Amino acid sequence: MNKDIQAYNNKQSADDRVICDLLAEQIDLALSDAENKIWHAHPVWFLDGNPIVGYSKLKGSVRLMFWSGQSFEEEDLQNEGSFKAAEIRYTSIEQVKPKDLKRWLKKARAIQWDYKNIVKRKGVLERLK
Repeated sequence: MNKDIQAYNNKQSADDRVICDLLAEQIDLALSDAENKIWHAHPVWFLDGNPIVGYSKLKGSVRLMFWSGQSFEEEDLQNEGSFKAAEIRYTSIEQVKPKDLKRWLKKARAIQWDYKNIVKRKGVLERLK
């Protein structure tokens, strides 16, 4: 695991750290070729410079976010923001369903909107895959 991401996880409460460690481990397995780093203070994975998935500690939960998640057509993922992102929030490790997570990560690779160039395109998203 990226040392900066491990440091982020280690700052969390014991319950949240277990969730963060599991998410990082599963994301690393599914997206082994992805660049990962702390971006805007949170762990994020990128493919070809495009943000794909990340998580963050919120008050009362850990949020897993997929930048192109609204296009996954998954009922457990909730729309986030005005673009194509979707999220799920976890308050305990038991809520993390590895089978769902693997499916979402597979879709995250296959379905991508071009967030890398959103500023250059003045807020317009284009589908990459």
